[in-house]
Amino acid sequence: MSTYFTIWYLEMTAAAQHFAKPMSPELQVVEARLAQYAVNRFLYEWIGASWQWEDKKGWSDQQWQAYVERDTLRTWLAWVEGSPAGYFELERAPDGTVEICYFGLSPDFIGKGLGGGLLSAAIREAWGWDARRVAVNTCSLDHPAALKNYQARGFRLTYTETRTP
Repeated sequence: MSTYFTIWYLEMTAAAQHFAKPMSPELQVVEARLAQYAVNRFLYEWIGASWQWEDKKGWSDQQWQAYVERDTLRTWLAWVEGSPAGYFELERAPDGTVEICYFGLSPDFIGKGLGGGLLSAAIREAWGWDARRVAVNTCSLDHPAALKNYQARGFRLTYTETRTP
């Protein structure tokens, strides 16, 4: 394993910069309007396991509950034929930035052409939340196509940093 990883920070400053990809008709995206921290925790652990998502790994139930039940966080779940296929979380900052905090597909749905459409749904929802700017970051530990997908949807790179694990 590498002794360092790269983080790419990206942004979109106008909705017109979004190059939307149509969502596959088999994919349904629904907002989880009732906050249930166990659902967010499950999705974070399940989808993030392949990509070394570890920033919330040791959180208590109370920490998860406080995180998920904030008015500044919204969660959407993606479904294919009634099965959970992925999710995304959006977080709104006081300055009007809406960040795509977590975004991903479950292992069985990666490589099936669903990521671009799901990302476009996340971007539409972010702009629909009266965003002044939409932000996201990814890293070299993520899926090899992640950065390319973000850029293909219209995000531009603003900053890059290298960290040690």
